Amino acid sequence: MKKNHDYGASWTILRLPSITDQLYIKAARIRSIEENKAQKVDDPIDLEYVGLINYSIMGLILIENLSTNKDLNTINLSNEYDLVVQKTRDLFENKNHDYGEIWREMRLSSYTDLILMKLLRIKQIEDQKGYTLVSEGIDSGYMDIINYSIFALIKLLIEK
Repeated sequence: MKKNHDYGASWTILRLPSITDQLYIKAARIRSIEENKAQKVDDPIDLEYVGLINYSIMGLILIENLSTNKDLNTINLSNEYDLVVQKTRDLFENKNHDYGEIWREMRLSSYTDLILMKLLRIKQIEDQKGYTLVSEGIDSGYMDIINYSIFALIKLLIEK
């Protein structure tokens, strides 16, 4: 919401594949730093995960509003943000119940790999104009990226 104050709804000009590419850039940077064990730009990794969360939320807001033909300039961004976050949190709680909090035992690098895999899947679905035979849609991939990013942030916090 603070960035929305600074920049307005300028992000709504982005098409969904551009959001996906921005996510890909952030995830690829994280993986590069993990593999190289060094970084030259001072932007901390935790902020990249925050960026993954924010861009995923933007993508989910775009999906929701474009599917209902709402004018993105007239939406109440705060309400849309809260709806997306709640829906994603509900998904997390349901999966966390079923998987027994196994995410706590995973390696940080696995979250990065899973995010990159989700992004490659999303890109494939976008290239197919959203058509899938049996797979979940783009929105599900974005929600998973949010949850994996939150797991990573928790891991980073614990490691400090």
